[in-house]
Amino acid sequence: MAIADNLIANESIEFQSEKHWMAPIRASGVAVLALIGFGLIRIISPSGDGIMGAIGQIMDIVALVLLIGGIVGIIYNIVAWRTAEFAVTNLRVIGEEGLLKHRSSASLISSITDVQSKVGVPGRTLGYGDLVILSQSGQSGADRLMTITKTEGFRNAIMTRKMSGSTAQKPAEGAATPAKAAAPATAGAASDPAAALSSLADLRDRGAITAQEYETKKAEILARM
Repeated sequence: MAIADNLIANESIEFQSEKHWMAPIRASGVAVLALIGFGLIRIISPSGDGIMGAIGQIMDIVALVLLIGGIVGIIYNIVAWRTAEFAVTNLRVIGEEGLLKHRSSASLISSITDVQSKVGVPGRTLGYGDLVILSQSGQSGADRLMTITKTEGFRNAIMTRKMSGSTAQKPAEGAATPAKAAAPATAGAASDPAAALSSLADLRDRGAITAQEYETKKAEILARM
C-alpha cells in the first residue's frame, strides 16, 4: 500500500525517500552465490553411464535448483526495491517495504530520541546510506532503513520536525495570563491530555504505532497531568 493512501487525519507528507538502486545488489549476495554454484556444478558434473552418470544427474538437479533460486531471488529483490518507499510526515516516520515479508513501520515523531545515519564512501559517491531511528525503548525498538536515497535530507527532516514540535510545546517566556482567563485555561489544560490519549489510542487501533509506543507515550501524557 502506498504511504499517501495510508495517512491518518490531519497528517501530511513533508519528505520522501526510496530504496537506492544499490539495494537489490546488496540484498542479492546469496542469489549471486547460488548462480556461481550453478556454474561450478555444471563444469564439474560428470557425464556417462553407470555410477558417474547417476552422480552427474543428481548434480544437474542441484544445479538447476540453484539456478532457479538465484534468478528468483534477484527478481524478488528488484521488485522489492521498486516498491519500497519511506516518508516523514508532520506526525510520523513511515516505511513500506518488502513483498512476501512485507514490513510496514511507523514511528511517532514525538517518541523518537535520536536518528543515526551511516553513509560510507560508496554511499557518498552514489547517493545512498542507512538510517537507524531510535525511540525510548533504545536499540531493541530501533527502526532501520537500509540503502535509502537522500539519507541526510531524511534525517534532517525528522530532526527539524521534532525540534519544531518541541518548540511549539514550550510556553513563551514572560507571557502573562489574565486572572479572568485562568479558569478557562485550567479547564483547557485538563481536557488536552484526554484528547491526546484518545488520539493516541486511535493511532494504535489503526496500526500506525505499536503497543509499546502507545504505552510509552501514554505514560508521558499521564505524567504531565
